[in-house]
Amino acid sequence: MDIQVVKVNNDEKEILQKLLELYCYEWSQYNKLDVNQLGSYEFALLDCWTKENHYPFFIKVDGKLAGFVLVDKDFAVRKDYDFAMSEFFVMHKYRTGGVGRYAAKTIFDMLHGKWEIMCHPNNINSIYFWNKIIDEYTKGKFEFIKSCQEVVYQDGTFTDFFFFEN
Repeated sequence: MDIQVVKVNNDEKEILQKLLELYCYEWSQYNKLDVNQLGSYEFALLDCWTKENHYPFFIKVDGKLAGFVLVDKDFAVRKDYDFAMSEFFVMHKYRTGGVGRYAAKTIFDMLHGKWEIMCHPNNINSIYFWNKIIDEYTKGKFEFIKSCQEVVYQDGTFTDFFFFEN
């Protein structure tokens, strides 16, 4: 299996937007978002193309789209950090096979500094994934804050955070 993490080009915006629809659908079980009158989720991707320090990547497996990663510097808590994992999505077909692990570690290897990663506490799989990956990657040198009251999801749930430096 050949796994790649590649930067999204400007002419691939529509492809990323389609994957974001899948992501938003999956995420709606946690954030309780509804589709708009046209049946779409509204996710503003403008920042990826117009703001400095926004990094969109595709995850590909054997040349096929398997997900995406959005990294930025829009911090929720620690404003002096270097990178925030804005969105991370691996399609179901590619989960549990090491694709997400490879993609996350590849991104961390590409972008060195202090990281902030937020998780919805009801997304138990996400928390398990990030805890395992960050623990492996940092050899246990990270901080986890459960139910941080500084940041609240749309459904009223307090956010869980991982912080580490690489």
